[in-house]
This record gives sequence, structure tokens and C-alpha cells, in this order.
Amino acid sequence: MQSENRMFDDLVKLVNGAAGTLAGVGREAEQGARSRAREWIGGLDFVSRDEFEAVKAMAAAARDEVEALTARLAALEAAKPAEKAKP
Repeated sequence: MQSENRMFDDLVKLVNGAAGTLAGVGREAEQGARSRAREWIGGLDFVSRDEFEAVKAMAAAARDEVEALTARLAALEAAKPAEKAKP
């Protein structure tokens, strides 16, 4: 009986050791994959969300300014023929 328990204990220790090793290998592989993904993504021309939002706000402001200037130009052009008719 005693020898059977020892053999069972040794088997359990072996399985536990193997499971721990496999878990460590899995964590290491995951870290390596994450590192490679960061390097790959870092090489691409991505912008951060803050930068995107800032440029989006600038574009909206520029669009509003263009619309205002277009309306002003149209008003000036509409007033121009009236000035020519005066003399």
C-alpha cells in the first residue's frame, strides 16, 4: 500500500509540474505574441483617439468658416451689380 501511495504521489507531482510548465510556456507565448503585435502596430501609421478628435474638431471649424465665407462672398457679389447700376 505504501508503495502505491508513493507512486501515486510521484505521478501527481509530475502532472502538477507539467501543468505549471505548460502554463508558464503559455504565458510566455502570449507575451511574445503581444510584443510582436505591438511592434507591428507601432510600425503602422495609426493615430491616437485624442489626435483624431482634435483633427476632427479642426475640420469642423474649417468647414463652418468656409460656409460663413461663402455666404459673405455671395452677399458681396449680389451687392456688386447694384453698385454698377448707380452711376
